[in-house]
Amino acid sequence: MTIWNKLVTALRGAAHEAGEAVTDSQALRILDQEIRDADSDLNKSKEALADIMAKQKLAAGKLKQTQERIAEYEGYAVKALDTSDEALALEVAGKVSVLETQRDEEQSQLDAYTQSVEQLRVAIQTAQTHIKRLKQQADTVKATESVQRAQATVAGRYAGSQTRVQSALDSLERIKQKQAERGARMESAAELARDSSEDALDAKLRAAGITTQAGNAQSVLERLKAQRAAAGGKSA
Repeated sequence: MTIWNKLVTALRGAAHEAGEAVTDSQALRILDQEIRDADSDLNKSKEALADIMAKQKLAAGKLKQTQERIAEYEGYAVKALDTSDEALALEVAGKVSVLETQRDEEQSQLDAYTQSVEQLRVAIQTAQTHIKRLKQQADTVKATESVQRAQATVAGRYAGSQTRVQSALDSLERIKQKQAERGARMESAAELARDSSEDALDAKLRAAGITTQAGNAQSVLERLKAQRAAAGGKSA
């Protein structure tokens, strides 16, 4: 396959997918329109049935009149024979023959109308059943679509809520962490302040001669003398 053919195939596939996407998004609207079209066709069929039934009724009436005329002229022919007027009887018989041909044609027309009426009635009944079932199924599909959209909305809101809750929890943890760090710094500062205060006080006490300075040579010497004297006393 050439590059051009591949490109054409790809464009056809994209167009097909786009068409399906549009069809899917408008599926319920298309379904409603198809149902309306089916109802319209059904109404037209009913109108056609009414028209054919009217013609059937007229044809039946016309056939009845022809049959009555045949019976009437047959009676005239018999009366002509009763009066031995065979020529008149033959003429009347010719009239009867014409009427019988007309009767046969009218009967054929009536039969055609009757057959059309029966066929159209069956077709209309079938169409009504199918349309009724289609409307019921469409109502079910619409109800399901409505429920699913509501569920999707709720799910979307829940997901958003969960995200916001998690974000709030994260913010809370960060606040707690900052507060803990701030508290630790404050405690450290206070401890340093106490140490500084104690050092200053010790310095004042040593300056006043109340306490001795740690590490003073004289104090170390005095301590060593005391230890020596104590050791000498024990040996004596």
